[in-house]
Amino acid sequence: MKLPRRQLFRLGAVGGVFGLMGALAWPLSKRLTAAARPATDPGTLGPGDCIAGDGASGPASAYAARYAPAAYLQPNARDFLHVPPPPRTGPSDGVQELTLPIIETTLEVANRRNLRVWAYGGTVPGPILRARLGERVRITVTNHTDVAHSLHFHGAHAVMQDGIQRIAPRAAGIYDFIAAPAGLHPYHCHVPPYACHIGKGMYGALIVDPPEGRPPAHEFVLCLCGFDLDATGRNDTYAWNGMAGYYERFPLKVPVGELVRIYLMNMVDEGAVGSFHLHAHTFDVFRSGTRLEPDEHTDLITLGGAERAILEFRLPRRGRYMFHPHQSFMAERGAMGWIVAV
Repeated sequence: MKLPRRQLFRLGAVGGVFGLMGALAWPLSKRLTAAARPATDPGTLGPGDCIAGDGASGPASAYAARYAPAAYLQPNARDFLHVPPPPRTGPSDGVQELTLPIIETTLEVANRRNLRVWAYGGTVPGPILRARLGERVRITVTNHTDVAHSLHFHGAHAVMQDGIQRIAPRAAGIYDFIAAPAGLHPYHCHVPPYACHIGKGMYGALIVDPPEGRPPAHEFVLCLCGFDLDATGRNDTYAWNGMAGYYERFPLKVPVGELVRIYLMNMVDEGAVGSFHLHAHTFDVFRSGTRLEPDEHTDLITLGGAERAILEFRLPRRGRYMFHPHQSFMAERGAMGWIVAV
């Protein structure tokens, strides 16, 4: 095909421009590729660094090594922190007697990353407590630390049992109340400096069941935690139930099609707004669990400090369903997990 000389000149000019653009783009693409390589320190990212996941083992990233769970942990090692005790049965006029020690200890909240904590029952979060609506609960709290602490429950109870009364170091106190209302209620220390006590892990969950109970389900407690490991006054590590990356390595497992119930709490104090997002499925939301009818149906719920909700859903097919806060800095620093339907 013959073209006029003027058209040939124009095509040559355009080709030269695209050739120049390609020559410029090649070193630019090299620079972008080099920037995408992991940094030497797996916990340090520079501006513009972006590490892709492998698509198979989960959200692999430059954060993965630093915010992984402790290497020695085995599957089911921490079931007691996410599997609640079964609903209580028997006479409704009895008294549930509990003992809750407060101890100072060191916890490995991420692989080789330790934090000195005060802990109810020696764990963060503290033990999962459960009662029926209207049941009398009497808790003896023994303070084995050198600092005054208290035990404050959310919910409704006599004002003198509100947990603002301190338990002196090396002393004991009794909290005696009627469990109400039905739902999910955090408990935590309420001694100033408040942020210090919450930041050191002094919180847990109380489940109060309605008189008629809730439908049988596979139940789990998930408590969003934040930890300041470098003493900067800002959280740098996040976790579900006190261990960064645990549910990424050891997913929660449920049967396909069966009811799942999650008791969800946000106990992060610094930058308190958190959330829970479930991939590939949706759930019913019971805000605080005080109602038996769902308040909404969604795939994302946002919670302020000490807010909580009960979530219910059935996973329709086999597979790995990711969950995480939609605050990306929390997810990338340990609060990533999976629910596996089998």
